[in-house]
Amino acid sequence: MDLAYDGSVFSGWAKQPSLVTVEGSLEEAARLVLRHDVRFTVAGRTDAGVHADHQVVHFDVPDFVWEGLAARRAKSGDGQSDTPEQALVRKMNGALGRVLSAVAAPLRPGARGAASGAVVVRSARAVPSDFDARFSALSRSYTYRIADGLERQSPLNRTTSYWCRQPLEIDVLNAAGERLLGLHDFLSFCKPRPGATTIRDLHSVRFERNDQGLIEARISADAFCHNMVRSIVGSCVLVAQGVRDFDWLDSRIETPARDSSVRLAPPEGLVLESISYPADPNEWGPRARMTRSRRPER
Repeated sequence: MDLAYDGSVFSGWAKQPSLVTVEGSLEEAARLVLRHDVRFTVAGRTDAGVHADHQVVHFDVPDFVWEGLAARRAKSGDGQSDTPEQALVRKMNGALGRVLSAVAAPLRPGARGAASGAVVVRSARAVPSDFDARFSALSRSYTYRIADGLERQSPLNRTTSYWCRQPLEIDVLNAAGERLLGLHDFLSFCKPRPGATTIRDLHSVRFERNDQGLIEARISADAFCHNMVRSIVGSCVLVAQGVRDFDWLDSRIETPARDSSVRLAPPEGLVLESISYPADPNEWGPRARMTRSRRPER
């Protein structure tokens, strides 16, 4: 399934007791639709406040459950027929509306229905059993938006951009980002998970101004470890502000170490834009096996 969501409503992707999360909301909606418990595998976990325009998940269901999606519509007698994919999208969006209708947004305690529409299932398709939303991926792409200077800050972008007090030079941001490109150990820019590698191939980092005058950073890599995108943006901003220099940035790559000198940019400006997979479905399984051999299942 291809998903979009407003991260400002959720305490991140991963299901947590007593907290409203994207995964938890999806699982609850799926139980209503499929009448069957499912476990979602996500292409890239997102933290609290981080948004997604095209997140990808996969899950496994028995054939009779999948085929029953369209059959239930046919039995309704309305003369319409759906494919299982169409039925899943329609039913999941309806169920998500019911699940989220009781959720209050963080800044509006007690406001029932404030989270309605915070998750949308864009599309769905049946895939081979060896497809893996996480490990079959070739790359992930993110956008990070910065409102630098008071004139660019609006109540309408406070949950979708990083408010930075002083204007930033695009050329300096790009020069900083270019120094990080390539295959490196990004431990300085990650919160490492036990047993997980922090070696990543950073494909691109590009800053530019959009039509609204906001700075947009477009960042892509084969994969990102925890907090990596926000740490890269925060570090580039430190250089653009004159707080750190290029030599400091180089040292973060040359001598990887987790320390407090790297700034973590706020989550609000970050959007997971897309996940790239091999064009040939026959390559999804081999890609997953190759990636899984290099990175643990956690």
